[in-house]
Amino acid sequence: MQKTISPELTEKLLKMQRDELTGSLLYGKIAARQKNENNKRVFAEISRAEQGHYETWRAYTGRDVAPDRMKIALFSVLSRVLGITFTIKFFEKGEDLGLKDLRTIEQELPEARQVMADEEAHETKLMSMIDEERLHYVGSVVLGLNDALVELTGTIAGLTFALANNRLVALSGIITGVAATLSMAASNYLAQRADGNSNAIKSSVYTGIAYLLTVIAIVLPYLLLPNQMYLLAFIIMIAVVVLIILSFNYYVSVAQGLPFWKRFGEMVVISLGVAALSFAIGLAAKAILGVNVG
Repeated sequence: MQKTISPELTEKLLKMQRDELTGSLLYGKIAARQKNENNKRVFAEISRAEQGHYETWRAYTGRDVAPDRMKIALFSVLSRVLGITFTIKFFEKGEDLGLKDLRTIEQELPEARQVMADEEAHETKLMSMIDEERLHYVGSVVLGLNDALVELTGTIAGLTFALANNRLVALSGIITGVAATLSMAASNYLAQRADGNSNAIKSSVYTGIAYLLTVIAIVLPYLLLPNQMYLLAFIIMIAVVVLIILSFNYYVSVAQGLPFWKRFGEMVVISLGVAALSFAIGLAAKAILGVNVG
C-alpha cells in the first residue's frame, strides 16, 4: 500500500525523481561513448543505480516525470570538454539537498535518510573506480600553469612599467613565454624520465600546453589594447591571472575533492606577490638606468 504524503513533500520527491532520471540518461550516454571498458562498466552501473533511485521515489509519489533534456545535452558537452570526473561531480553537487529540505523529507519519511545515505555510499564507491587519463597529469598541468603564472606575471609586470609600451611588452612576453614553454616541457620530460615514468612525453606535453595557454592569456591584453594604455593592460592581466587561478583550482577541487580556498589563496598570494615585487623592480630599474622608451 502506497504511503500518503503531503503535497509539499510530493513536489520535493518529484524534483528528486527528475534529477535521478536525468542523471540516469546522462550517465547512460557517457557510458555509450567510453572506450575504456572499466569506465563503460562503471558508468553503466551508475546509470542503473540512478534509475533505481528514480523508482524508489516513484514508489512514494506514484507519478512519472520527464527528464531535463537541456541539462543532459549541456552536461554531455561538458563531459567532453572538461572531462567525465569533473562533470559528474559537478552534476551531483546540483542534486545535493539542503538541510531544510532534508528535514522536511525526514519528518514524513524517517527511512529516507538511510535510503539516501546508502545511495550516496554506492555512488561514491563507483565514482572512485573511474579512471580518467587527464587526472593522472594534474601535477604536470599545475607545474606548467603555476610556473607560467609566477614567472610571466612577474616578468610582464616589471616590463610594463619599465617599457610603458604595450607592443614592446607583448613582444618581450611572447619571446620569453615561448622559450620558457619549451624549456619547461623539456625539463619536465627529463625529470619524468629520470624517475622512470614511461609516460614522460605525455607529462611534458601537458606541462607545455598549460604553460603556453597561460602565456597567451597573459599577453593578450597587451596585443589588443593601444600602446599607451599599458596601465589598463596591466590591470586586465592581473584580473586574467586571478580568473585562471580561480577556474583551475575550482576544477581541481571538484574533480579531486580537494579544498578550494586554501589552494586558491596560496596561488593568488604567490603570483600577485611576485608581480608586485617585479613591478617595484621595474620602476626602480627604469629610474636608475634612465630608460625612456618613446
